[in-house]
Amino acid sequence: MPAGFPQMSQGNGSQSHGPPGTDGSSRQCARLKKVQIGAVAPVHHKKRVSKGAADRHEQMPKSKIPSISNKTAMASLQEFRLIYNSFKFLFQDQPTYRPDDYEALWVFRNRYSVKNYDGRRLVGRVPGVKVGDVFDSDAELHLTGLHRSRDSHVDYIVSKQEGRTKTYQAVSVVSSYGQHSHDQSNNNLDHLLLHVGSVAGQLGGIEELALKQTSTSVRVIYRFVADHQAGGSQELTTCYVYAGLYLVERKDHGIVDAFQLTRVPGQPRIDIQELAKERIAQPSSSNGTFMADMSSGLEENPVSAINLVSNEHPTSFLYISRIRYHDSNDRPDPPSGCDCVGPCSDSQDCVCAVKNGGKINFDDDGGIIDEKPLLYECGPSCKCPPTCHNRVSQHRIKFRLQVFKTDLMGWGVRSLDFIRGGSFVCEYLGELLDNKDAQKRENDEYLFVTGDNYFDVPRWEESRKTIPSLQNRRGGDEAKVFAVDALESGNLARFINHSCNPNLFTQNALYDHDDVRMPHIMLFACGDIRPLQPLSLDYNYAIGKVHDSQGNIKKKKCFCRSSGCKGRLY
Repeated sequence: MPAGFPQMSQGNGSQSHGPPGTDGSSRQCARLKKVQIGAVAPVHHKKRVSKGAADRHEQMPKSKIPSISNKTAMASLQEFRLIYNSFKFLFQDQPTYRPDDYEALWVFRNRYSVKNYDGRRLVGRVPGVKVGDVFDSDAELHLTGLHRSRDSHVDYIVSKQEGRTKTYQAVSVVSSYGQHSHDQSNNNLDHLLLHVGSVAGQLGGIEELALKQTSTSVRVIYRFVADHQAGGSQELTTCYVYAGLYLVERKDHGIVDAFQLTRVPGQPRIDIQELAKERIAQPSSSNGTFMADMSSGLEENPVSAINLVSNEHPTSFLYISRIRYHDSNDRPDPPSGCDCVGPCSDSQDCVCAVKNGGKINFDDDGGIIDEKPLLYECGPSCKCPPTCHNRVSQHRIKFRLQVFKTDLMGWGVRSLDFIRGGSFVCEYLGELLDNKDAQKRENDEYLFVTGDNYFDVPRWEESRKTIPSLQNRRGGDEAKVFAVDALESGNLARFINHSCNPNLFTQNALYDHDDVRMPHIMLFACGDIRPLQPLSLDYNYAIGKVHDSQGNIKKKKCFCRSSGCKGRLY
């Protein structure tokens, strides 16, 4: 199978809800926009018990994972068509190879779509699909759920089973238009006659039994094949038109069984021939843009980017998977490590546990237990194994995250996978600058001040006392403050939008050095996050406190539409 889809070039774009920033209280960085780490408590995150919680999560059946309610079959189809066209583009210079639509469907489902597919056959109407909708392949029928049998014209389910006895029920029928008995002259779709064992119908065995035992309506899809002029040559083009729901009645035609399918009254009338001719003459378009992996392989999972709103690409930037130091002199030395032979534990013998106040702050499932002003993970000098449960945020992104174009907020980020509360999602990466260099940056939309707020969050007062590195430190007295700038180099976190009710929170973390002035900015899930739910942070802007270069107060509307939205970003 081909390795994947093409890497599309990045064009210019804009982001209406810029990345983190506000005029913070930092004395050295008064001009810088910033998200104050800890500004919003992870109120949705529930403390997780180490072993028992992990066991319960592993045993959770798929049916308990939140379902997707805001994504219709046709929305998935639109994405598939866009990605499939990119798939075909990859092989445009290989005329001897024509990518298979089911091959593309496999890639789409496993890499670029939510993994909620269980192969179930749907009975009756398919949500989001209308009578008269036209499809380009049987893979599209499979994706939408209209017809999921690749090898048979009749799709069915087992409606009942008693011991070894099964009762079958037909759910959909694909009929080649013109090969079955119906009144073509008047484009009459009210009746369709299927003959068992006929060459056209390909019926027999379980399919025949399913039609005999069916007591509910079935979906009927008509298949059209016609010659089409393309590129100076004649090509056979196939399309499928959904005709609606039909009732099944068995007919006695002598030695050959037949089934009369009668269209359920009250459904929209359509000119099925005209619909098919229009599609064959002008195949479905795929407006939008798609990038298979904007990380170019730097992430464990491809970071795709899709735009179904316009033909705009994400803004051009250098994708990185580790923090970049603007000044090599600012790169700190590696920290001292623990001598643990196995996984670290809450023990005074573990140096890393002591740094954290005596306790490891992750459970066995990799979920953060408590939000703290600063969190220490085991680092490169530690002797514990790579699987130590105190090594979480330093690893690569584990979820399939996707950059997508929103209707009102520019580009955003969503997950194609379910994210459990407390899970590490990603790091906010960019170029690490000191205050002097940060002040020189003309565009401060992607600046994220770090390491200066350990004493700014009242709820951290008690936990701060347990962390040795912060006990002799006073707020606001440090000579050097740092910021992370993701304008020219960064990762997907630069596209995460603001929300007044965010589902991510920021956590200061150290693992590859011990300099508390420049902790890593790690993003964790406040609570469970459903697939396709946009990821969001609270940018912590202060309304009426953001000014332009002339000192005038700036105003910007907030489009997060969350409960408790303030109406203004600043």
